[in-house]
Amino acid sequence: MIKEYIAHNEPKMLEELFSLIRIPSISPKPEHHDDMLACAERWAQLLSAAGADEAIVMPSAGNPIVFAQKIVDEQAKTVLVYAHYDVMPAEPLELWKSNPFEPEIRDGRIWARGADDDKGQSFIQVKAFEYLVKNNLLTHNVKFIFEGEEEIGSPSLESFCREHKELLKANIILVSDTSMLGADLPSLTTGLRGLAYWEIEVTGPNRDLHSGHFGGAVANPINVLCQLISRITDADGRITVPGFYDDVEEVPQAERDMIAHIPFDEEKYKQAIGVKALSGEKGYSTLERNSCRPSFDVCGIWGGYMGEGSKTVLPSKAYAKVSCRLVPHQDHHKISRLFADYLCSIAPDTVQVKVTPMHGGQGYVCPIDLPAYQAAERGFEKAFGKKPLAVRRGGSIPIISTFEEVLGIKTILMGFGLESNAIHSPNENMPLDIIRKGIEAVVEFHLNYR
Repeated sequence: MIKEYIAHNEPKMLEELFSLIRIPSISPKPEHHDDMLACAERWAQLLSAAGADEAIVMPSAGNPIVFAQKIVDEQAKTVLVYAHYDVMPAEPLELWKSNPFEPEIRDGRIWARGADDDKGQSFIQVKAFEYLVKNNLLTHNVKFIFEGEEEIGSPSLESFCREHKELLKANIILVSDTSMLGADLPSLTTGLRGLAYWEIEVTGPNRDLHSGHFGGAVANPINVLCQLISRITDADGRITVPGFYDDVEEVPQAERDMIAHIPFDEEKYKQAIGVKALSGEKGYSTLERNSCRPSFDVCGIWGGYMGEGSKTVLPSKAYAKVSCRLVPHQDHHKISRLFADYLCSIAPDTVQVKVTPMHGGQGYVCPIDLPAYQAAERGFEKAFGKKPLAVRRGGSIPIISTFEEVLGIKTILMGFGLESNAIHSPNENMPLDIIRKGIEAVVEFHLNYR
């Protein structure tokens, strides 16, 4: 019956999704402040139309938050659905094959920024809810909280949750903002890595200098920055910050064995991302490295002259944005302090180094014996025809651990993304077939959650 409902209503559904995607709700850019409110208001309209008793836009310390609920029985269990309506910037625009904020359907996929992360995935949740309400199949309460700051670390959501703890009271949280191993290999995310993020500023001379007059006599901040960054990891791919691994829990051999049995073609993996070889921490497989081991990455680096042509300049300053993915039990506040102290300690006297902590979050692990997890398993099995694998993923959703700390609720990570969906990259997309199956899986989750 759900398949027929989707087929009959798909044109209308897609136009509703497209109305969200067309709003450039880019949280990292302040000039999109009005777009954030417009997107929140549009979500409230759609949640109300889907059958919520109330759907309102609420203020926070930052971008507005959408809250909606359907109470069918005060004594029944409550599912809290979390999602985010903000998206990453679309640059570099020249690499897109179509306008990132004018969705197109090509090759059975929706192409647009937010098609997957997270407008497409959150839309799956809302359409499943709509089907259940309209067919009188909902036996428990459902609440929604959609925020507009996930892509910048959810800085306002913790205080919102603390202030509205009673409003958000629920038994389980359901999130569709993660990915599967493949379109024919459904999986449920049972763990997420945490995150710590910094901006590094290296200052040398008090102004840009002529490299002919001063080169070789004065330290170049860009050179020093590169040298400092190169010392963060050793030849075995381990992070050299003292104390960094103190709280890292070794992955149990039973779980390593389970990871080893996940179907994974390393050659196809390399071909898909266009590299000849892989790298990472010695002694661990690729799937272990990118899911349950910590990592360090330079996310951006700049300084000096970057215009056309040449300019022989020894710059005054150099900058980098760097991050560490953390594993459960690593506290991002502690790691942030350790990293800043270490970098400053190894900096030479020829420059000044400033390390500014940015956003961060804790890791998360979900028990697989929860009734809600088992309901999600049955949902995937119904929609995709096979039981989903339980896997840890390398990404971070900082608010998930905050939910557990503040609200005391576990989260089920029921995501439908694919690696080929290119989230955060040009030509982000979402297969229509996955959206259809996703709606069916979420419907089945609600029907089985008791």
